[in-house]
Amino acid sequence: MPSLPGVGHQHAIRALEKIGFKIIRECKHTVMSDGERLVTIPRHNPVNAFTMGGIARDAGLTPDAFCRLL
Repeated sequence: MPSLPGVGHQHAIRALEKIGFKIIRECKHTVMSDGERLVTIPRHNPVNAFTMGGIARDAGLTPDAFCRLL
């Protein structure tokens, strides 16, 4: 799996909100949904690059598409 650059959790949340994901709950992790998919984002700064690749895959995006949203 290609990795993405590690970014802060707020940047990842804003990027996913651009494509229709909404925050369901926040605690140690932020859980977001677009009605079909659930994505869990850890609240770390920065989020590990491999974790970001998994988040992009879970959201149905390619790593390049996710980078363009950042």
